Amino acid sequence: MPTVRAVVFDIGGVLEVGANGREPTSASATMVAAWESRLSLLQGELSDALDVLYERGLLGTITEEEWHERLCAQIGVERRHLDVFVEESWDLYLGQLNQELATYFRSLRPVHSTALLSNSFVGARGREKARYDFDAMTDLIVYSHEEGVAKPDPRIYVTTAERLGVLPTETLFLDDVEEYVEGARATGMHGVLFRDNAQAMREIDVLLRSARS
Repeated sequence: MPTVRAVVFDIGGVLEVGANGREPTSASATMVAAWESRLSLLQGELSDALDVLYERGLLGTITEEEWHERLCAQIGVERRHLDVFVEESWDLYLGQLNQELATYFRSLRPVHSTALLSNSFVGARGREKARYDFDAMTDLIVYSHEEGVAKPDPRIYVTTAERLGVLPTETLFLDDVEEYVEGARATGMHGVLFRDNAQAMREIDVLLRSARS
């Protein structure tokens, strides 16, 4: 087994978790439905408008300001109402820090290079830096909205490895979405599917020890 020189973690659902310990945005449907009622919109009207704009935010083909303006136009609400919704949405998106796993992730340096690889939304870097200062936690952060490509596209995994100065075969990747773990494995990375902290740390430690032996 090749030496593992770099470890890459997903963010949402791994380092950022909701009250249930999972992906924070899993609660977004409930929040959106409440806002549809609050704004006197038809059921599904806000949800559908968000879906239309989602991929553009994911791949960064739209600015934050453009996203705000287009969403306002699509649902026909005043910007002041949207601004409150946006802030509540970001609060949900960011969740809370998975402290135990964050401490473990930090401990992997300097023996291993580390990176965060996220299917993100335009604006995520600034907000995550303000709340969690991920830049101080890792050597590299790769966001889909800045790259114009998202997991499980192999290009984003290869780009992450290249920027860390390692081969995909020398990289271990942790994510809570099986499709994204399989995408990493397809490039030659060692993939671990996150279920809970104890399981993830145990499996990572086993792979790191195997790579050293």
